[in-house]
Amino acid sequence: MIQGIDVSDWHPSADWTGVTFGFARATEGGTVADAAYAGHRAAMAEAGVLAGGYHVARPGGDPAAQAGLFLDHAGAGLLAIDLRVSDGLPPGEVAVFARLWCKEVLRRSGTRPIIRTLRHFAAEGNCEGLGEWPLWIVAPDRPMGRPLVPLPWESWTLHQYANSPVNRDVFTGSREELAAVAMRE
Repeated sequence: MIQGIDVSDWHPSADWTGVTFGFARATEGGTVADAAYAGHRAAMAEAGVLAGGYHVARPGGDPAAQAGLFLDHAGAGLLAIDLRVSDGLPPGEVAVFARLWCKEVLRRSGTRPIIRTLRHFAAEGNCEGLGEWPLWIVAPDRPMGRPLVPLPWESWTLHQYANSPVNRDVFTGSREELAAVAMRE
């Protein structure tokens, strides 16, 4: 297993020592760019960390516009969508938003985004039709590498197993295998 962390502007700096991969929040919704993102990406590069960016989805907005904002800021590397809020929409509409966002990111970047979500959020139907995309399950209540996997997935790709002082994540393969997760199929 390889270790990673994920951060946002809530953590203006992070210690990248001893981690193999990392994610930083790049954007949220259709207008918010994370002010700390460029600094996090530079620190990951300096530390030799496999770098990724994530977008906090706001399903009440336009998925193509949010994908565009994200890709304009995120750059290359691992890409992910943080899908944990509904914006008051029914689960089916949240799932449609997420599928459209993922397809737009894949079309424009050639990179398969990873879906970051919570077990209960998926169980409510908000992730219907997303089983083909890699799962990043947020489950700090579960032992490292042993999350419960919600439908529509059969397995997980990343597991956030802790959230203090930064979010700690794990991947069961190698650095090269994680980099290949993003490859277009």
